[in-house]
Amino acid sequence: MDVFGVMIGLALLFGVAVMVLAVVGTVKAAKAVGAKIEKHEANARRAVETATLKAKKYTQVGPPAQIAAVRLGLRTSLDGTRQVLEGGLAQDGQLGESLALLNRLDAHAAELDGELRMLEREPETARIAAKLPELRERAERITHSAETMRWAAQDRMHRFADDELSRLSQECESEAGALRHWDGAGGAAGAAGAAGSAGPTGAAGFTGAAGRASAGSPAGGAPGSAGGAPGSAGATGRAARAGLTDGKGHPSAEELLGLADPLAKLAQRLRKPSAGPSAG
Repeated sequence: MDVFGVMIGLALLFGVAVMVLAVVGTVKAAKAVGAKIEKHEANARRAVETATLKAKKYTQVGPPAQIAAVRLGLRTSLDGTRQVLEGGLAQDGQLGESLALLNRLDAHAAELDGELRMLEREPETARIAAKLPELRERAERITHSAETMRWAAQDRMHRFADDELSRLSQECESEAGALRHWDGAGGAAGAAGAAGSAGPTGAAGFTGAAGRASAGSPAGGAPGSAGGAPGSAGATGRAARAGLTDGKGHPSAEELLGLADPLAKLAQRLRKPSAGPSAG
């Protein structure tokens, strides 16, 4: 009974743990979905407000059009700066400080936008004419601050991209030089080969001059010419290769009859000196 009780208790604990985990997971998923819905709802509301301000700017005249233009410029400047800073935050962590300043600036812009919205509903034209220059000046200050941070962030990204491209170009050139390593080795080998070829040529020229001088003498003229003829003939014979139809490579009659080897052996025996007289 004790074993079964322990098993039942463990099963109950396991079931309770599963239920708790399921409830926690459901709550977290519901919060995540709610946050996404709120974010999309805020974006949709902001898009609708932007479209409405554009319509008022181009369709109305007078103070309402001026107020819509101020609100639209303020919203557009802050949105553009936020997109630039958030887009570069992954590559440059220092933009986080700029993003924090932009959030503070956005809070002032939200207050100003509320005042401008209230001014739109003001029925007194004199009141609008008196308050609008002050609100426009505040909007220009906020817009200028946002644009300054956006332009600085863009210049910083451009500078980092140029520096990275310069380093990458240098590394590519170094790698290209390493891949062309045979150029230096080939140049050294070519210089060594040129020096080696110059040495034998000079020696051959000196020897040739000496040979011509000795050939010009009366004593060595005939043997040199006599010895040179067979050598030149042998060289000519080695250089000339027998063709198939020029008649130089045709077999002889002995080769056709199969008597070439026996005749050669017989000639060797006749030329071999006998050992009897030399021994006696």
